[in-house]
Amino acid sequence: MIGIIAAMDKEIDELKALMSDVNKDIYSGMEFWAGKLSGKDTVLVRCGVGKVNAAMAAEVLSVIYKVECIINTGIAGSLNAEINIGDIVLSTEALEHDMDVSGLGYEPGIIPDQDESIFVADNKLRETARKACENADLDIKVFEGRVLSGDQFISDKNKKDYLVNQFAGMCTEMEGASIAHVASLNNIPFLIIRSISDKADDSANMDYPEFQKIAIKNSVKLMSEMISMI
Repeated sequence: MIGIIAAMDKEIDELKALMSDVNKDIYSGMEFWAGKLSGKDTVLVRCGVGKVNAAMAAEVLSVIYKVECIINTGIAGSLNAEINIGDIVLSTEALEHDMDVSGLGYEPGIIPDQDESIFVADNKLRETARKACENADLDIKVFEGRVLSGDQFISDKNKKDYLVNQFAGMCTEMEGASIAHVASLNNIPFLIIRSISDKADDSANMDYPEFQKIAIKNSVKLMSEMISMI
């Protein structure tokens, strides 16, 4: 079974509408929709915004549904000048940028007393996603790189510059790395797929409402094509 997590209804409703033989269950206050998507056994969940919500959803998928892989889909802010609104970022790895124990001598982003702080995505899933982008004939560019996550909507150029300089991220959002964290601890392959909705700078508040629909549309096309290929 394939697990798919998105933060918001808008990011998952269109995928849900494409499912058949659907059963709904509720765990930890979240609705999990299990059925067939593109002919594959799939379970969808809207986790809500933020790392804790996302981590809870990933743990339910891991322990209750025993999924074979977890895909996090949604939107993000670009941290790279070459990545434009509507483009897709596929994670090579993920990091929690707001994990900061530097006061105790750790580098920012490092989780104390844990083997991993940078979570490596599954190469096979990423290759499948890239091919799915080509098959879906999306008029966009596809990038691969590090996804940064934190419980912050980034809309300040100074903060954006810090994230770029400190962590070399390709995009920033609020859930992916916590999903990667849980998946890695459960030895489940994962991939984060993000469609860019804003530039994560002083224009983000204006960009986001206008381009959210475009970003979600691209994400849904990619996901439905990718699931059929897994």
